[in-house]
Amino acid sequence: MRISTVRDFRDKATGMFRSKDPILVTRRGRLAGVFFPWQKTSLPIELKQDLFAMLTSEIARQIKSRGTSEKQILADFERWRKGRRETRRRR
Repeated sequence: MRISTVRDFRDKATGMFRSKDPILVTRRGRLAGVFFPWQKTSLPIELKQDLFAMLTSEIARQIKSRGTSEKQILADFERWRKGRRETRRRR
């Protein structure tokens, strides 16, 4: 098992994703995440369902805690997309 800082993991992610060893990712000396390499080409359906449930409940919790709505988020995303398109056209 390897240990990496968030910055090191970010900077060397491509190489680390090829690793066969699990990697503990730390931020300021505390555990921030764990990377487990997956050798198969697909995740088991049960794991996909669990991940989906966890992520959707966390997103819903964050939306509620910030007092925002789905419409506001979609409008913000659309503004970002339009700005991004305009930036690309200028190049």
